[in-house]
Amino acid sequence: MEHYNNDNRSYEEQRRRRAENFRLNISDSYDSDNPSDREPEEINSYSGQDVKEQIARESKKSLKKRNREQKKALRARNKRNRRIFRIMWLVSVLLIGTMLATYIVTGMNDLLAINRPDDSVVAVTIPENPTLDIVADELVRTGVIKEAGYFKTFAKITRSDSDFAQGTFELRKNMDYQAIITNLEGNASRTDTVEVTIIEGMSVVEIADKLVEEKALADKDRFLELCASDNFDNDFDFLKNIKNAGERYYKLEGYLYPDKYEFYQNDDPISIIYKFLNNFESKLYTKQAFDGYDKLYSVHKMIEKTDSSYDLDQIMTIASIVQAEAANKEDMYYVSSIIHNRLTADDYMGVSSLSLDSTKYYPYRSEDKLPATAGKNYKSRYDTYTLKGLPPGPICNPGNEAIKAALLPYSTSYYYFCHDKDGNPYYASTIYEHEANLEYIE
Repeated sequence: MEHYNNDNRSYEEQRRRRAENFRLNISDSYDSDNPSDREPEEINSYSGQDVKEQIARESKKSLKKRNREQKKALRARNKRNRRIFRIMWLVSVLLIGTMLATYIVTGMNDLLAINRPDDSVVAVTIPENPTLDIVADELVRTGVIKEAGYFKTFAKITRSDSDFAQGTFELRKNMDYQAIITNLEGNASRTDTVEVTIIEGMSVVEIADKLVEEKALADKDRFLELCASDNFDNDFDFLKNIKNAGERYYKLEGYLYPDKYEFYQNDDPISIIYKFLNNFESKLYTKQAFDGYDKLYSVHKMIEKTDSSYDLDQIMTIASIVQAEAANKEDMYYVSSIIHNRLTADDYMGVSSLSLDSTKYYPYRSEDKLPATAGKNYKSRYDTYTLKGLPPGPICNPGNEAIKAALLPYSTSYYYFCHDKDGNPYYASTIYEHEANLEYIE
């Protein structure tokens, strides 16, 4: 019995231990962290949600971290770039400043001729219609300046870049820019001069040809155009007082005073004409001796004193015919007398016109001088074989003696004249005497 009880207690004890061990194993299995020991549905539900949240949290953290690192790197790079830019900017400013300072100092020295102590004289040749570049290059070539760019800048700032004259100038190498420009804009330093002698009796066209031949004039057409214009009326009263300018070939004919002149090579036609007209005006008011008068008078005053029925322009027209027709000084006063006599002759004298060969082909000297474009039937507006009285204006540019003869002709009864082949004059009072003279000299 006792043995039975002991065996029974032992059996109970073993069963109790197995039960506890079973519960312990179940508890351990239930509390285990191993996902494989859990039920599939609970494990899957719990794992998906947790992983998504975990991944999202880790992504946000990673993104924020990466953004912080990128911003930090960008700030570092920008800071480095700004530092490099500041250095480059500073270097550029220093270089530009140095170059500008050097340019200004060098240019100012050249402008003021500080770096050009040489006072030797050189010839500088400026062509017709020069540009600023051409002038600057020529000045550098001849050693007058050293900085072409600075000279051009100065000329533009002072508005002197388009006023340069053509010609050959003598300039010193130590001139400042303003002195150089002043000399190149005027004629005071020019050396390319030519001397031209205009002979009494030359016409405007012949004077133009002479000027071209002597290289004083390059543009003949422009010269002739100006001689036919009213451009000089405001400066000279003797031109302004001409009433019939529209009837003339050249308004300035008669007023380009014959003399010896000095012009510049290829001179400006306007300058040439002003020199002629100024000389005529000077001679017009210069006192001189006239035969029969014990005092000196100017041509202008003599016209008033003689109470002439002709004005200055008419006197110049008569003088031009006298100059063209007379053989010598003495002959001038006889020819003038005949012209005056014919202009005032009564109808019964049979001299209703001047009938002078010198006027027949004007502005050309003779028939053989007519241009091909004139044609065989050329008719001059100045032809005194058909005109009554004086032609519209002078036919050439008379000298002083012819003007005096026009003012104070000899007192004669002659109405005709002619010359032999040697230039000897013959005068006649009637047509019969004249025809006899013509027969004699043949």
